[in-house]
Amino acid sequence: MTFTQWFLFFLAVQLVHFLGTWKLYIKAGRKAWEAAIPIYNGIVLMKMINRPQWWIALLFIPVVNLLMFPVIWIETIRTFGFYKKLDSFLVIVSLGLYVFYINYAKDAAYNSDRSLKPRSELGEWISSITFAIIAATLVHTYFMQPFTIPTSSLEKSLLVGDYLFVSKFHYGARVPSTVIAAPMVHDSLPFTGTASYLKKPQLPYTRLPGLQKIKNNDIVCFNWPADSLATMWGDTSGKFTYKPVDKKTNYVKRCVGIAGDSLEMKNGYFYINGKKNILPERAKLQFYYTYEAKKPISQSTYPKFLMGKQRTGVYKILSEYWNNEKVQKAIKKNGNLSKIDADSLYTEVVGGINPDFARKLKMFSVDNKININLTEEEAARLEEYPLTVSVKKVNHDIDNAIFPHIEKLGWSQDNFGPIYIPKAGATVKIDLETLPFYKQIIENYENNDLQVVGENIYINGVNAASYTFKQDYFYLIGDNRHSSLDGRYWGYVPFDHVLGKPVLVWFSWDPNEPNIGAKLKSIRWDRMFTTVHGEGKPFSFRYFVLAFIGIYFGYSIYRKRKVKK
Repeated sequence: MTFTQWFLFFLAVQLVHFLGTWKLYIKAGRKAWEAAIPIYNGIVLMKMINRPQWWIALLFIPVVNLLMFPVIWIETIRTFGFYKKLDSFLVIVSLGLYVFYINYAKDAAYNSDRSLKPRSELGEWISSITFAIIAATLVHTYFMQPFTIPTSSLEKSLLVGDYLFVSKFHYGARVPSTVIAAPMVHDSLPFTGTASYLKKPQLPYTRLPGLQKIKNNDIVCFNWPADSLATMWGDTSGKFTYKPVDKKTNYVKRCVGIAGDSLEMKNGYFYINGKKNILPERAKLQFYYTYEAKKPISQSTYPKFLMGKQRTGVYKILSEYWNNEKVQKAIKKNGNLSKIDADSLYTEVVGGINPDFARKLKMFSVDNKININLTEEEAARLEEYPLTVSVKKVNHDIDNAIFPHIEKLGWSQDNFGPIYIPKAGATVKIDLETLPFYKQIIENYENNDLQVVGENIYINGVNAASYTFKQDYFYLIGDNRHSSLDGRYWGYVPFDHVLGKPVLVWFSWDPNEPNIGAKLKSIRWDRMFTTVHGEGKPFSFRYFVLAFIGIYFGYSIYRKRKVKK
């Protein structure tokens, strides 16, 4: 829906409100016309039901207003003497239209002095829960959202099992475009797995002013533009934007290139505007290395300094291992591996087996050559290991999956470019050679009608030789360079897909542990309440937070005892 359509819808709602409440306004000692004036009618209504006028603001905040409208409907009918549970149920299921029945069919009496306190413990409990959800939804949507790291693409910089707070206000909070959605969940409802939202109606894209712009090497949370989960809802249309932007899968990557940059990759390293990109000190750049040992690799021969670290990555079990009778027998005994198969163990490298999987599968010895995901420092240390024959960085062949998916370019995930990262207001030449770089932007991100007829390109019916971008774009990459599905495969991330900036790791544990006891033992205390960005070794504020919580609870107990006395 456009802004004009939404404005007309808003006027229609005002008309419905007037028709359904004007008699109630009169019974409350107000004028009938006061029910017809937008916004002012809400201020008057708040006075009638003895509720604060700032509640009106909540009615204009998407998602939050879905929770506020039922509250106001119930408060309104109770002000006029309708306290029964059936009345509350009917006003909710009728989407407020039950008020029409009270307005025209009932001789409702206005009670200006009604008690605002719930009449039962259940009512008080429901009221508290409702406003807690409203407050949490407001914070979650516009200020700070909890987020978890599901993949190893930023491993050692951010770990799988890290729980983050993502700031919405650093880059500007994005107003949800999906109007009707369940609060506090993303794209699916818990337990059922069904969609948590309706695709229509949709608000036009709007973003509040931010405190800062995205900079090179910022870690950014965003909605995955090339969301491949369409089949989750049975959508086989093939349309690129099958989900609303704010309901696409949440991802977190490092922003290597910002709008206006020229970006190139050489041997796994990025060059921005011709200069090698220097990552922050906390970033842990990693590549796959082929490690060849003098003996078969086992628990006793695998380097202990690598075993003691966090998982070094996920490795594909090749068919020669997967079809091994010992492997299959071990998988059947191990419940947490029962649902995986050879193809689901994602990797971009050929060869090797994860030593961690080898231990879980009770494969006490594997071949003497495997691929390991390492930082440069770890690779250098491994070269000094007594059983090492060689440590060689993996170099990838030409890969047609690399954006923009043009075979003759000969690009791979280690070597490609240069490419231009579009900037709002910039104009580029458009022809059959350059179109693959910008086709997704023109057609899907900026919603133009794009047609190619012979050698001619038509945008919205006009023969076009150039295109001017409407918004900024960014290039987002994982630090785990050989085990990351990122911008190298889907291209640019539009600014309207940017969700926020991760600022704090508030909790961390190993989610791959098989049971809750092992998970509790795996809690990474040194990572709790550490900042995401910054230089130097991350500093944990956990003791300050625990002290604050202790003081708060201590004061609360003291206050309760004082009140009792």
